[in-house]
Amino acid sequence: MNIIDELNYRGLIEQYSDEENLRKLFSSKQTIYCGFDPSASSMHIGNFVMISTLMRLQRAGHRIIAVVGGGTGMIGDPSGKSKERNLQTAEQVAKNTELIKNQLERFLDLSDPEKGIILNNYDWLSSISLLDYLRDVGKYFQINVMIKKEIVASRLENGISFTEFTYQTLQAYDFHHLWKNYGCKIQIGGNDQWGNLTGGLELIRKIEGEKAEAECMTGKLIKRADGKKFGKSEDGALFLDPNLTSPYKLYQYFINTTDEDAVKYLKIFTFLTPDEIEEVAKEHFANPGSRIAQKKLAYEVTKTIHGQDEAERALSMSNVLFTGEVASLDEKGIEEVLGSLKVQLDGEMNILDLLVKVGAAQSKTQAKTFVVQNSVTINGEKALDLTKSYSKSDALYGKYLIVRRGKKNYFLGCF
Repeated sequence: MNIIDELNYRGLIEQYSDEENLRKLFSSKQTIYCGFDPSASSMHIGNFVMISTLMRLQRAGHRIIAVVGGGTGMIGDPSGKSKERNLQTAEQVAKNTELIKNQLERFLDLSDPEKGIILNNYDWLSSISLLDYLRDVGKYFQINVMIKKEIVASRLENGISFTEFTYQTLQAYDFHHLWKNYGCKIQIGGNDQWGNLTGGLELIRKIEGEKAEAECMTGKLIKRADGKKFGKSEDGALFLDPNLTSPYKLYQYFINTTDEDAVKYLKIFTFLTPDEIEEVAKEHFANPGSRIAQKKLAYEVTKTIHGQDEAERALSMSNVLFTGEVASLDEKGIEEVLGSLKVQLDGEMNILDLLVKVGAAQSKTQAKTFVVQNSVTINGEKALDLTKSYSKSDALYGKYLIVRRGKKNYFLGCF
């Protein structure tokens, strides 16, 4: 399968500058670049769409360049923003740039510069003087064209500073720099970057001539089931940093997707072959209740981003909740799985008071009913004695009382 056909099968590409010419270019080894914004200390699952696209291109035999915007990050990309960004300090941008670089190194094959490299555009943007930039670059940009680009047009009513207005010229300059110095003929980016990407094409052709070979393509904006985009500013953002979004939380997000989204996300986020994906889809829809697609999706995404050991651990933790064998969780696992449910306990408590305290029952009368009906377990053991009291000596790791009511309702008391 041609790499363009595979990217289309996976639903990854929205726009091409010239699909026919891109197909011709991809018939031989190409150098392709994508930029990454260091506006935060970690990338998120939305960024991973572009990272995985670079990985697919690299595995297809092409050379990839990941550019971390240590220079453009000093300005801030206005696309997708309704108001002016707050500029970060140079120190924060530099710190974020290093953190983003470290994350990219986890996913890209950098064993040979002919396979892939990571660059920081601060290295070349910081060395050009203002006068040289205005004379040698700025003269190629027409204001009447720039204000029509969506990234600027959407901001004109509320206002846009000259600083953010010039961002598109900097990204265009990046493309020309990489075209000239690294033989990079193709740029990819998110669909909201279309204006910036085409600006780079225009600059290359104005400086190097109309026949200069350069193309671009944008990835589709991937949305969550609630219609929101996967992004760092959205509630519940899924970060690639395990300290911000644990592997278990990532696993749980994907295992709880809808049937339709599960198959769609298998194409977007995993490296299963098209044949493997179609086989999973076939088995899934033959027996939807088994959630075959969701389980495969959650495991594959977690494995790709955090490694097989963490994927196995997330799977095990998920199974623990299903079986109720919570005593097998380690302390870190308890915090990851149930930490958000934590209720502080003070001293010894009777079982009925405990159930009310952690929220498993609304009253002691209701709590008694749950116990009598044999529907309560504490730390994995059936709670049948109405006179039983619990203290730190009964708690897992001297801290936790994990209360389960029925099959799915969990509560956590903590000393």
